[in-house]
Amino acid sequence: MGIFWDLLQEDELKKQQKQADSLEDRVLHLETELDATKILLRKTLEALEKHVEIDIDGDGKLGSDS
Repeated sequence: MGIFWDLLQEDELKKQQKQADSLEDRVLHLETELDATKILLRKTLEALEKHVEIDIDGDGKLGSDS
């Protein structure tokens, strides 16, 4: 009976490791998408500030102008 218990535990450990690996992959993907979204949002804000000539984000400049 002990060998079967060991096999069941080993199988469960493999499932948990696979799930953890999958979670790490998903988190990495989400972090990458978040970075891309931030870049797009910044570019959109800069273009909008230039278009309406208003400092929307309060950084003291319009768009990417210094």
